[in-house]
Amino acid sequence: MKKRLVLIDGHAIVFRAYYAFPASLTTKKGEQINAVYGFASILLSVIKELKPSHITVAFDLDEPTFRHIEYVGYKAQRPEVEEELTAQIDKVKEAVKVLNIPIFEVEGFEADDVIGTLARQGNKEKDLEIVIVTGDQDAMQLINSGVKVFVPGRGKQPAKMYGEKEVRERYELEPKQIIDLKALAGDPSDNIPGVKGVGPKTATELLKKFLTVERVYSRLDEAMKKGEISKAVGEKLADDYEEAVRGKKLARIVTDVPISLDLKACELHDYDKKKAGKFFEELGFKSIVKRLPNDNWEQAAEEMFKKKREKPVKKKKSEGQMGLF
Repeated sequence: MKKRLVLIDGHAIVFRAYYAFPASLTTKKGEQINAVYGFASILLSVIKELKPSHITVAFDLDEPTFRHIEYVGYKAQRPEVEEELTAQIDKVKEAVKVLNIPIFEVEGFEADDVIGTLARQGNKEKDLEIVIVTGDQDAMQLINSGVKVFVPGRGKQPAKMYGEKEVRERYELEPKQIIDLKALAGDPSDNIPGVKGVGPKTATELLKKFLTVERVYSRLDEAMKKGEISKAVGEKLADDYEEAVRGKKLARIVTDVPISLDLKACELHDYDKKKAGKFFEELGFKSIVKRLPNDNWEQAAEEMFKKKREKPVKKKKSEGQMGLF
């Protein structure tokens, strides 16, 4: 029976929580804690809904990553992260630790890269399903037969699980082509320029025909002569070749970060409910305390797998009752 490893992009969820919950959430001392509350709420919802047997959270570090070194303009357009948000990160990590959930962070890499590496390693394990929890669409490139992406709900927008089928329906491309899409069309959120004048629609059509950035360029002259690529688009592609190549390098999530997946350490272990309750009570999170599970994590996960195993057998005409196996 498959078990489930849930990999949470800590920073993506913290940002999501910070802007989703009111800034008026403060401690008695006046410290803003809306991101902590929102993160804890989303984390408990994810555990309840996905019922993982294994779980971990990855965070970004403050140091520049290899992408910043490769391209000075990487994410340069983003405003400074609000101090009210950064001041809450340590408390968010405390909330994760008090629930006995391990944290991964590696200098020089983003949480995406850490998750990509753990997902690749987990993919090699037998009977292990992997679900990445994030609000960042970059993670779609990691989806395969054993890896899915879960985007928590926000406001009136419901939560959604993305597999290969859902990516094809939304983007008309395969998950691994999301990297090429960003390389050609650019990504304003990461300040990846892409090819000037080539938007998502044109980029998608190019990739449906040629599959990758490399094949677009290797067949550019021939495709222009045959009319498969218009002269106008071809010239734009030729002019921004270096941007497209660099864009693909920046968009690709690294899957060889120097870390090792220790499944034993990532098991959803028992936690000290009294200690966790005290931590959240001191922050004034009474609703979070009420949502803390009474049973241990492992028992809850095992119950989920037990229910999956107990599938009804089709009743034969001669049978008087339903059997289980």
